[in-house]
Amino acid sequence: MQYGLIGEHLGHSFSREVHARLGDYPYELRELAPEAVDGFMRAHDFCAINVTIPYKETVIPYLDKIDEAAAAIGAVNTIRREGDRLLGYNTDFAGLTDLVRRTGVNLCGLSVLILGSGGTSKTAQAVCAALGAREIAVVSRRAGNGAVSYEDAYAHYSHAEFILNATPVGMYPVQDACPIELDRFPNLRGVVDVIYNPLRTDLVLAARKRGIPAEGGLYMLVAQGVHASEIFMGTEIPPEKADEVFLSVQREKENIFLIGMPGSGKSTVGLALSEALDRPFFDTDDLIVQHTGMAISDIFREKGEQSFRDIEQEVIREAALHTRGAVIATGGGAILRAANLHAMRRVGRLYFLDRELENILPTPDRPLSLDRDALTARYRERYPLYCAAADVILPPDEDLSRRVETIRKDFLFR
Repeated sequence: MQYGLIGEHLGHSFSREVHARLGDYPYELRELAPEAVDGFMRAHDFCAINVTIPYKETVIPYLDKIDEAAAAIGAVNTIRREGDRLLGYNTDFAGLTDLVRRTGVNLCGLSVLILGSGGTSKTAQAVCAALGAREIAVVSRRAGNGAVSYEDAYAHYSHAEFILNATPVGMYPVQDACPIELDRFPNLRGVVDVIYNPLRTDLVLAARKRGIPAEGGLYMLVAQGVHASEIFMGTEIPPEKADEVFLSVQREKENIFLIGMPGSGKSTVGLALSEALDRPFFDTDDLIVQHTGMAISDIFREKGEQSFRDIEQEVIREAALHTRGAVIATGGGAILRAANLHAMRRVGRLYFLDRELENILPTPDRPLSLDRDALTARYRERYPLYCAAADVILPPDEDLSRRVETIRKDFLFR
């Protein structure tokens, strides 16, 4: 191993993709069980590495020297070998500082809650102090060692104005989790979550739903990666490189979800878009057929709409959980369940393919739109839901090539 990342579980990591864009050096992900860390660090058979949870404190006793910032924080996430000496750094400080500033919220004079008490929490405390926070409270599952419990946070820190999540709660693959109830903090001005997979955690989505500025951790990953790469290679990287790499990785990992009425052209547009962007294409109706071995109309007839919606929800959840960088066409009724929209928003951008009602034809394979009256009823009840769900609404008068180009430009250059 020359360069890379060590941690206990790395299935969520985007670090390889980040470093591939930063320099011409091999970068490996190395999962280490706790009992394997000692042998790895004593052998120090590497040029330079990044360190992630839960080893940012574990590695410190093996280092010959720690820079002042890492020593003050008490956590190391970057190690470089010089001969037989190991030097430790903390590039998370700079990365998290950039991420907090990205929210547009000035922490000076604010009351801040930091969720978690591990190595990342120590960095977060240092960042918030450096940015002038008036009050910093660390929240942990158990009170003690300077941390308060979540119950204490609700009871005594409801005035908090900024929340920073430094726990793994909500991280892939266990995404259906939010570490704290935002409604209990009426003065909240901003939220940051260091988790970057999924791109938008439940915490970030909950904040944005309430109109609160919120950012996930991808920008932090990229920004600290820039500083780590400088340490690896002993060179300077232009500041604008972080924005370039962030947008590139975000586009690579983000899905494109197409929503709209049956017959609005989602599959046709999706296939053309897949070819134009060189991305895999999936149709959730096709996935449902593969999953059940039954035609959609047969599921409706034999099991009913409720059963179909349950199956559809599970298929969308799985597609959103495990698929990255794809074009995904959804069924016409996918927007009827909030859980579907939530799953898609975590990892994608939603495009509504609007189409005039008179240009949509009822067909026998669409059980809820078998005739013109049924189709009209579905259109009227769903149209406002499509508009509310969409990040972008494509006007009905665009032809296939125009729709593909509109989506392509928005996705790549927004």
